[in-house]
Amino acid sequence: MCCASLILNSQFSILNSAKAQDLHFSMLDLDPLLFNPAYAGFFDGTGRFGAVYRNQWASVSTPFQTLTATAELSILRSTRFRNGLNGSLWITNDRAGSLGYGSSAASAIVSWFQAVGNGDNLFSLAIEGGIGQLGFNPENIALADATETFHRTQALYPTLGAGAAWFCQWSDELYTKAGFAMRNINEPDVSHLATADSRLARRWNLYARGEWRHWPQWSLLPVAGYQHQGRYSELVYGCDVRWYVNEHPRDYLAFSAGLLARHGDAAALNLAVLWREWTFAFSYDANLSRLAEASHTLGSFEIGILYMIRKKDRTKSALPCPII
Repeated sequence: MCCASLILNSQFSILNSAKAQDLHFSMLDLDPLLFNPAYAGFFDGTGRFGAVYRNQWASVSTPFQTLTATAELSILRSTRFRNGLNGSLWITNDRAGSLGYGSSAASAIVSWFQAVGNGDNLFSLAIEGGIGQLGFNPENIALADATETFHRTQALYPTLGAGAAWFCQWSDELYTKAGFAMRNINEPDVSHLATADSRLARRWNLYARGEWRHWPQWSLLPVAGYQHQGRYSELVYGCDVRWYVNEHPRDYLAFSAGLLARHGDAAALNLAVLWREWTFAFSYDANLSRLAEASHTLGSFEIGILYMIRKKDRTKSALPCPII
């Protein structure tokens, strides 16, 4: 979302120093491609399809609304060489305010994974290329500086990204995964004023997730992530608890619940149901920042759905490798 000064009576002022920011979600695992392209194909199956909807700042007249959808397919997998190639696509749409200012984007991802050692370690690399659009409805808009003119109300731009990820299966009870990614490597120009040069800043992030299953039907899944873009940064951390009710492939059922903190900003409650090949998830975060008084502590809610085409049965009471 482009940082801009919004003035009452539908007036719109864009600062020459304005910068743009990417989207973010509280359900980190339900849309992993948005966090790191190297997680494309990083799952136990041959295909994965998902969608997430986010509604933020419901206390204002026109809330922020975001929708993202992803599709991942396995292109090539070699049991002999323990590696593979994956292709993925994700699209997003984001709108906010009475001016309808928002963004749309679509990206294609190609990722490659390789198992090393005895297969308990996996490394993944990915490249990403896409196109984005930022714009608004110019009706009933006045510029604070009458000498400025709109160069364009819709900014169309290319974007590049890359990522790396690592997975380690330490034992049947414990796995960890971590990743690093950078988006907007080319820092595209997204300015709307002829006299301004506003670029989409590079965004880089770190992410780590683990699962410890010391109990037959219960596990803990701690998570932490950090991302930085221009003058802005975000630190999230939390933990989920998962209850495995039935692990037979045809009747698989598990429930998950957890708390996630966005440092200095919000606290989120995440809930999920995993049934057969489906995952249904819900998240709600309460605003704890300095804007809590204006927002009445109302933050955002997210709903998501994920479908996976599995290639093999699950291993009961174990944490299977996500790929091979």
